[in-house]
Amino acid sequence: LVGKSRLGSVLSGEERARLNRRLRERTLGVLKDTPSIDGSLVVSRDPEVLAIAREFGARTVLEHGQTQSDLNLALMRATAVAKAFEINGMLVLPADLPLISPEDIQALVDETGKAPVVIIAPDRHNDGTNAMLMSPTGLIKFDYGPNSFNRHCMHALEAGAKLEIVRRVNLGLDLDFPDDLDYYEQIQSMRQESK
Repeated sequence: LVGKSRLGSVLSGEERARLNRRLRERTLGVLKDTPSIDGSLVVSRDPEVLAIAREFGARTVLEHGQTQSDLNLALMRATAVAKAFEINGMLVLPADLPLISPEDIQALVDETGKAPVVIIAPDRHNDGTNAMLMSPTGLIKFDYGPNSFNRHCMHALEAGAKLEIVRRVNLGLDLDFPDDLDYYEQIQSMRQESK
């Protein structure tokens, strides 16, 4: 599975596969290096992805019976697993945030406070949901897709949860489109120049 098809106009299939692997490994490494994160769970249809996740100490769930992954359904499965292990808070984090750091994860955790609470980091366009932490686990339904940020905010308010929005450059940048890659390269250049 290559993925990142929307980057197909600027990256070959092999380049996208390498990018996906680097992003997954970086994200798993960041989670492992964040002291307040007790564990990770990766849900995927790709056995190679699950093998990499296990190398980082993550629990894994293999998706079955789908020709195309449904993120919302996969997250429902992850929620069921988390509840089975009596986990009282859940952070949903995609693997395509190239700048993410343990400090960014901690910024989300620091907003948790008293449950029920939902903390959301939108993408840089205020359209997508790039990170979402909820306590208790399963507090709101997953509604990923276009304009998911606004829908997740609405679901949090409907559930009577405290809603916190965390905006950080590192959490706002995901690599979905060619202009995201351009923006990433600009940020990296600025950071290199400031050193």
